[in-house]
Amino acid sequence: MNDSELIQQVTSLVEKLLKYNHEYYVLDSPSIPDAEYDRLFRQLQAIEAEHPALIQADSPTQRVGGIALDSFSQVQHEVPMLSLDNAFDEEEMRDFNRRVQERLKTTAAIEYGCEPKLDGIAVSLLYRDGVLVRGATRGDGSTGEDITQNVKTIGSIPLRLQGHDFPEVLEVRGEIYMPKAGFAKLNQQAAERGEKTFANPRNAAAGSLRQLDSKITATRPLQMCAYGVGHIVLGQGKALPDTHTGILQQLQAWGFLINAEMAVANDIEACIDYYQKLGTKRDDLAYDIDGIVFKVNATELQQRLGFVSRAPRWAIAYKFPAQEELTVLQEVEFQVGRTGAVTPVARLKPVFVGGVTVSNATLHNRDEVERLGVMVGDTVIIRRAGDVIPQVVAVVPERRPEDAKAIEFPSQCPVCQSPVVVEEGEVVARCSGGLICGAQRKEAIKHFVSRKALDVDGLGDKLVEQLVEQGLVESIADLFQLQHQQVAGLERMGDKSASNLLAALEASKSTSLPKFLFALGIRQVGEATARNLAQHFGKLEAIVAADEEALVEVADVGPIMAGFIRSFFADQRNLDQITRLCEAGLNWPDIQVKAQHQLPLAGQTYVLTGTLETLSRNDAKAALQELGAKVAGSVSAKTSVLVAGPGAGSKLKKAQDLEIEIMDEEGLQALLAKY
Repeated sequence: MNDSELIQQVTSLVEKLLKYNHEYYVLDSPSIPDAEYDRLFRQLQAIEAEHPALIQADSPTQRVGGIALDSFSQVQHEVPMLSLDNAFDEEEMRDFNRRVQERLKTTAAIEYGCEPKLDGIAVSLLYRDGVLVRGATRGDGSTGEDITQNVKTIGSIPLRLQGHDFPEVLEVRGEIYMPKAGFAKLNQQAAERGEKTFANPRNAAAGSLRQLDSKITATRPLQMCAYGVGHIVLGQGKALPDTHTGILQQLQAWGFLINAEMAVANDIEACIDYYQKLGTKRDDLAYDIDGIVFKVNATELQQRLGFVSRAPRWAIAYKFPAQEELTVLQEVEFQVGRTGAVTPVARLKPVFVGGVTVSNATLHNRDEVERLGVMVGDTVIIRRAGDVIPQVVAVVPERRPEDAKAIEFPSQCPVCQSPVVVEEGEVVARCSGGLICGAQRKEAIKHFVSRKALDVDGLGDKLVEQLVEQGLVESIADLFQLQHQQVAGLERMGDKSASNLLAALEASKSTSLPKFLFALGIRQVGEATARNLAQHFGKLEAIVAADEEALVEVADVGPIMAGFIRSFFADQRNLDQITRLCEAGLNWPDIQVKAQHQLPLAGQTYVLTGTLETLSRNDAKAALQELGAKVAGSVSAKTSVLVAGPGAGSKLKKAQDLEIEIMDEEGLQALLAKY
């Protein structure tokens, strides 16, 4: 092959691979299998290895990282990367809008572009004639660090712009962040290797970007979302759209990832509505956000408004309540859970975080305490996101007092004084007392009557604690032997409350096999596994009789879980409880066992989004899975149907773009009714 043919082949391979990269990382809709991509990539690598002079600056092979640097060089930003002013309540947002109107000498409603404020690292990407030539951190706003080799490893950053209408020089600004799933996997891998884990996704992203060896950055699950432009040389006859959101859509056409939650608000009240709506979705997003950025949409109005010394007058960040705060760990107590797990709980100096006042946080287990290096008296960082139990994520060692005390784990259960043991291969310490331990009894009963199990209305935690402490209930089966007079005599109960509780217990007797299995509290058997067991075996008797070899044939059941299931049903005390429950009248229909491929929705993937009004998201998911469907959390080219309720957002838009079938709740109910 002559030089001209080689150059043509390299150019063709680069163009194909850049296209496939964009489909995979930005559109989330790959058109070829991974094996085909790998084959083309290796072909390009082989040619470049033999002919290094043919390596192009935008070759996808450059994403794997280059030679390690001794240090980062400095970069001067042509246009400063400014900060944003913040708002923390609705009044401050309305004040911002009033100032905008006053400066523009208008009372007309102002249109704003709205975007989630990603919790990541701001970067600048410089393109000349459509090719990425430099990446830089924000730094102090005027001077940043050259991280070109590192940004080239990030799949969602185009090495070459798509199309032919881009400016001669284009500086794109965006946020590099680490999605929650990638962060969790990165920390899990670090823990398995005995390495230090990151406190949060932002720290992980920052640490990954500042690696002098870009090969390390290449292994990190980073994304980049574009949020604006800086220095631009348009070139003759070229122009940018005249709105901020229009510019972002143009960047998307050139190959950049932009936030799917981006929207346009017609006035300040619509901005506040958008903030509230995104606030309810915040914990379901695949990435962390710490607020919403609102920008005057018309670029001509932006120019008229101008800047103050450190921030544009035409933009503001409306921050969410902080999810991380500092406080003092005052003492540690040990709680005993349903399975006997002895968990250290940090008692904290109360602090407002994540929208609530937090005074307790989990420390998980001994390994976590040792990893954190935490002591009683330490100043610690607390994180709370949505309904997630608050956690201690880091210690501030320079604030450690001289009288700080080490955390000592008990050798005996704090409730029943039975020995605390750590089973081989586990990190969790457990009370060995079993049902003689009052704490385990309480937690087992609380689980049994919880909403996703038997769902006994009115039987809350405090009432369960009274029933156990007064000796009225020693096991789950005792619940169905309760008498009216016993219940009515409890604190804050009476005749009517007692009647309601007994009626709720009676109603709970009609259940389903998956719910009953879940309610039993078998170790590691969650809702999905309980459903899989029920569908695989059809009858409780078949599950009780199954050996470990038969159990591992069930989806999601591995050897360890099979051992837990087998041990549970091999224990005569558990079988006695089940017998008593059945004698008390608990019942459920048997399930007709079908092979997975025989189920009506086998091979189909459904995604649920928005609010479902007639059934819960969990119930809808369970119903679809019982019909053989896979229920995924995100929309992709493999999605068969999107079920969209009110409030559907980015998933609905993506499904429409991919021309995926969209079904409303009425359609879902009709589908379920067919079977």
